Amino acid sequence: MDLHEYASHDATGLRQLIAAGEVTAAEVEAAARSAIEGVNGDLNALARPLFDPALTADPRGPLAGVPFLIKDSGPFARGVPFALGSRAVRGAVTTVDHDLMARFRAAGLVALGQTTAPELGFSFVTEPLRTGPTRNPWDLARGVGGSSGGSAALVAAGAVPVAHGNDGAGSLRVPASACGVVGLKPGRGRTPSGPLAGEAGFGLTIEFALTRTVRDAAALLDAVGAPPVGDKYVAAAPARPYRDALRTDPGRLRVALMHAAWSGAAVDPQVVAATVRAAETLEWIGHTVVEAAPRIEAEDVVEAQMLNVYATGGAMLRAPRQPDPALFEAVSREVLREVAAARALDVLAAVDAQNRVTRPIGLFLAEHDLLVTPTLGRLPLPHGALDQDVEGLSARDWLRRILEVGPFTAPFNVSGHPAIGLPLGQSREGLPIGVQLVAAVGREDLLLQVAAQLEEALPWRDRQPPVYAG
Repeated sequence: MDLHEYASHDATGLRQLIAAGEVTAAEVEAAARSAIEGVNGDLNALARPLFDPALTADPRGPLAGVPFLIKDSGPFARGVPFALGSRAVRGAVTTVDHDLMARFRAAGLVALGQTTAPELGFSFVTEPLRTGPTRNPWDLARGVGGSSGGSAALVAAGAVPVAHGNDGAGSLRVPASACGVVGLKPGRGRTPSGPLAGEAGFGLTIEFALTRTVRDAAALLDAVGAPPVGDKYVAAAPARPYRDALRTDPGRLRVALMHAAWSGAAVDPQVVAATVRAAETLEWIGHTVVEAAPRIEAEDVVEAQMLNVYATGGAMLRAPRQPDPALFEAVSREVLREVAAARALDVLAAVDAQNRVTRPIGLFLAEHDLLVTPTLGRLPLPHGALDQDVEGLSARDWLRRILEVGPFTAPFNVSGHPAIGLPLGQSREGLPIGVQLVAAVGREDLLLQVAAQLEEALPWRDRQPPVYAG
């Protein structure tokens, strides 16, 4: 299998070739290794050398033989070291698979390596001091978003069709927008957090993946999205497989469009135009579109996002082997200092803020079937635009700074609603622009149905960045 053929297929296509006997899983893996190594010199998207051999996976799984990558901030794989993007985290390893990692293995995904992430996942860029900046395949002078930036870059560059990511404030959807791929954040309780935790980030952080096509997102969610046993949050099982939902017309939907940020942050006119075009396309398809948005306060989103700060900082402070504080980047050091000084009342204030965000969004999505927004407020950032090693910033200061760049994603981590980022636009410079769809709790099926409609009406699959494996 040559690289051009390999990179032309999504995960579903590769699986079909393997199942039909037209190519072997070993041949696909060899092509994937060549593809990853061929683009990584430009992208700097691997956190460490490729695994040799690949992590074990079930050859009978629904995605058996499909190449895959995991992010350097979970889901942790048994015996595989991780660093959370930090120079300070050394020798960390888990003796058990994360429940989602076990599901990835059962699906047959062949994990070949580990992708870059910002330190502790606290950024909308992927430029940790540990590895240096990960570069965007569309423009090497620009970043890839964060925190699942290495995964997004390698999926966009055709190196793998699917790669793990997680999302606590937009960390799947933001890099999907920056790199021109699909980033589905399932709703709270749709994918597991165990076995060592009942939830991640007080329920704000959700594990899933980045893909190049909507059908791959549906196939993967079918494979790994069963209700988690023992988790604190458990979403109801879907009425039918998500792949089947793609073939069903969702009917005439009530769609709300918003393109002004709650915080008043500036939104690039090209981003606004791409979002409006997506809404106009939905109207052309037959849906009813109105301009409307849930009424929430931007500062409540910041305060509620402190739950992620308390969870991540607390995990560091309770680690069996304490990292050297001097090796952390400045923002991370401040986070650890603030978390160590936090009181129970501080956490309760963040929980109260979460409620003030969740209820208006829930009520809004009872009146509207979908909300359409930009994903990022800006085009992919030049390197250095968000520096996590700057002294003097509090945790809230840093949250405000990153939410100026990506003001539309974090509220739906706070509320737990499913959301998907789609690469529906391109700037004059040829840079990808993502548009976000949000649905009511439990309606990942609706998101995927409408995403498939947009994928057909505004196709992106044939777009290839200058750095591309094929």
